[in-house]
Amino acid sequence: MYGRKVKLRFFFVLSVLFILAFSAFLILKSLEENVIYFQSPSEIKSLSEIEKKKIRVGGMVKGGSISIQATDLKFVITDFKNEINVVYSGAIPNLFEEGKGVVAEGFLKDKNFFLATKILAKHDENYMPPEVKAAIEEK
Repeated sequence: MYGRKVKLRFFFVLSVLFILAFSAFLILKSLEENVIYFQSPSEIKSLSEIEKKKIRVGGMVKGGSISIQATDLKFVITDFKNEINVVYSGAIPNLFEEGKGVVAEGFLKDKNFFLATKILAKHDENYMPPEVKAAIEEK
């Protein structure tokens, strides 16, 4: 029915398509494991269950909430509706201070406690996370 060349071309094209599809699957699967979602304290309070995945929590550092004890830094992140307590051990960015925007990356222990592995303050002093800016504008 079909010649040998046609069959070889068909299997070659089929093999290339299979390899491309498998490669795309592997790439997407590896990216899925490295995605870190951003949430505000209000979004965390409304969660039905707590996952053990790494997340980012962003908002403003509540005034008067920063305390340093031995190697731990404790502070509160607020979006002016809800708050979450954060504990961090490590180097503190220069721009980190009360009343300024901050994004903490780490693991949620419960809806009120966040264990940060990294503090992200790679912004200027006028930066404010979009969710926090929207919350302030609502007030």
